[in-house]
Amino acid sequence: MTIVKKDRLWTKSFIMLMIGNLFVFMSFQMLIPTLPPYIKSLGASGLEIGLVTSLFSIGAVLVRPFIGYMLEYKARKGLVLTGAAALLLITLIYPLSQIVMIFLAFRLIHGMAWGLSTTVNATAAVDIVPNSRIGEGMGYFGLSVTIGMIVAPSLGIFLFKITSFTNLIYISGILGVIAFILLAVVHYQTPAAVRNMKKSDLKFSYLGSLIEKNSWYPSFITFTATFGYGAIVTFIVIFSEERGIDQIFLFYLFNALMASIIRPISGKWFDKRGPGGLVEICLFITFAGIWTLSLSHSNIGIAAAGILFGIGWGSLIPTLQSWTLSRTPQERRGVANGMYFSAIDLGIGAGGLVFGLLANYFEIGTLFQMSSAFILIAVVLVAVEARKSKIQKYHRLSN
Repeated sequence: MTIVKKDRLWTKSFIMLMIGNLFVFMSFQMLIPTLPPYIKSLGASGLEIGLVTSLFSIGAVLVRPFIGYMLEYKARKGLVLTGAAALLLITLIYPLSQIVMIFLAFRLIHGMAWGLSTTVNATAAVDIVPNSRIGEGMGYFGLSVTIGMIVAPSLGIFLFKITSFTNLIYISGILGVIAFILLAVVHYQTPAAVRNMKKSDLKFSYLGSLIEKNSWYPSFITFTATFGYGAIVTFIVIFSEERGIDQIFLFYLFNALMASIIRPISGKWFDKRGPGGLVEICLFITFAGIWTLSLSHSNIGIAAAGILFGIGWGSLIPTLQSWTLSRTPQERRGVANGMYFSAIDLGIGAGGLVFGLLANYFEIGTLFQMSSAFILIAVVLVAVEARKSKIQKYHRLSN
């Protein structure tokens, strides 16, 4: 009996990069649910609250094609550390923004720093992960994203309630410093095709660095799903205040627990069976989570919604990333990562803006229900791709 030895995944560099990325997301994500109520306290309108998310996303999307282009010929370490430092700096100057328009300008700049950091960190990770274990490896790396996105907001909400916004910023800054230190000790691996590439040999095209033609479809599905999620991100804290739910952290807590449990399983499923069925299951569970959240009037309902989101959304996002990267040539993975994260930011930003406008006319629970329609649209898009793949496979076999 022959024992097939797996390519090594758990190296020191992979672990340190994953933990460093976790602190990047912790530092950033603890501000996400607190910024809308903070700018509301400054006298912002519903539209301006929506712009908190939208301008940030615009900044990230605008900068990512340039980052994807640089990743085709630049070493990883300098870009990773530049991104971490930029995020730390813009975070620390937030307390200077007591005027709504200045605050919104900071959000645009912050988005640019975020676009840099997320793109280069994920590309550095996929360079380290063996190709044979890309689903599993990026699934584990995605835990640093998901746990940061889930745990940090509850921490931010807690601190927002017991201390000042300035102290919240300082704590976020401390996490950012830890992230920078951890990322500085990683031994990065730049692919040979990138090391041998010269800037003079590349012709920059903004559209060419914005979209990777081999893997645009899973990123479009990502955009569609995150458009619906934008309503949740922007209004969940205000929703809890409207409903008189005082333990909103339970949503994030159970979300994180379930995502951590299910992620290794979904990653291995992807490597063995591919993305199709897995993505559809995750979308349906996310749909159920949105409706459970929208109907919640108690802490039990919030916890149940968190469980469903942890299983569905917690597996969906890294699966879509793995799907995107698995269809991309190695030297173009920086562009593909930029496209994927831009799809997330643009989806959340556009969703936040649209549902921010609708918030003037509908109760927030109703907005959440309306947003779930985009999850169903994503299901349809996955089904169309699955049918197309079956037809192509049939023609190949016939020939």
